[in-house]
Amino acid sequence: MSLMATMMTLLTTIALLAWAAAAWVLRRAEILRLIQLPNHRSSHLQPTPNGGGLGIVAAGSLAGVGLVLFFGWIVGGGVLGLAAVLAAVGLRDDMEHLSARVRLGVQVVVCAGALIIFGDLPELVLSGVLEFKVTGWILFGFLLLVGVWWINLFNFMDGIDGIAGVQVVFILLVGGALAVWTEPSAIQSPIWMWMLCVAAATVGFLLLNWPPAKIFMGDVGSTWLAFMVFALALLSVQAGWLNYAVWLVLAAVFVTDATVTLLTRILRGERWYEAHRSHAYQRLSRRWQGDRKAGHRSVTLLVATVNGLWLGPWAWSCVQWPAGVTVFVMVAYLPLVLAALWLGAGRPDPCLPSDQEVRD
Repeated sequence: MSLMATMMTLLTTIALLAWAAAAWVLRRAEILRLIQLPNHRSSHLQPTPNGGGLGIVAAGSLAGVGLVLFFGWIVGGGVLGLAAVLAAVGLRDDMEHLSARVRLGVQVVVCAGALIIFGDLPELVLSGVLEFKVTGWILFGFLLLVGVWWINLFNFMDGIDGIAGVQVVFILLVGGALAVWTEPSAIQSPIWMWMLCVAAATVGFLLLNWPPAKIFMGDVGSTWLAFMVFALALLSVQAGWLNYAVWLVLAAVFVTDATVTLLTRILRGERWYEAHRSHAYQRLSRRWQGDRKAGHRSVTLLVATVNGLWLGPWAWSCVQWPAGVTVFVMVAYLPLVLAALWLGAGRPDPCLPSDQEVRD
């Protein structure tokens, strides 16, 4: 059997395992206390099974164990363990709400642990009128902040059917393709193989999460996936395949919406740490919602289109002409920021009760 056929068989098996595990959770959701009830901040109207991301965690972790054992990959084993801790906390939160302090504390420890395991990472060059090079402990602190924010914003953005899964598949597949474009031998690396395996596991879950979703991803899946993207991105940068800017561009839809929404809520004096439905993607989903299926599917497909037609080419430009990454990142983000502001990201929806009304 050729290498390509073997890889396709492996990825198909992983996708089926993720689907089977998520289907198992779906059948036993009530027993497992994994039913998400709708509330004033939900984007769904009916009680829906939650925690289906456990299928992604199971299949993706199993693939990781195989890669760690086959390659004797110590760093991969560390990532696997840290990700498992994050998934366990996420699953507990799905079953019984945990305080934000506990969840944030675990996220900080996990991200810091990953950065320690990775060791030296390439310097981050910020160029403009002046050029700054971020290295050492400053780089460590900056990446720690980025990692924790990415995990949280990814969780915030997992609010309608299919959107988080589509985003991960895009990021990892395009990131993997650009890595091979830069360094063809990357296909022999466990880092690259794990990218594809995690993407395949996510595809398996999407079979049950595509609008209208039969089951939601839950914190167990969203936090694990966000951390895996963060870890695999840094490992690809460390390997010399890609630069930081590539990953920043690939994640732009989620980063823009979550960040603009957060800053707007802070500037408006709102309790930004409370649950809400004011992200741009949520507001757009309600505008297009003839029914839940149509609204969610339309927004998810729009995100996939923007990723593929707009952000993919800019990410490739960051690889092809690294001297221009600052300009490429700014150009890639500018229309997304303007779109988020135009859609009212972070602003209260007149059709929904305000935070003050909810508290009263």
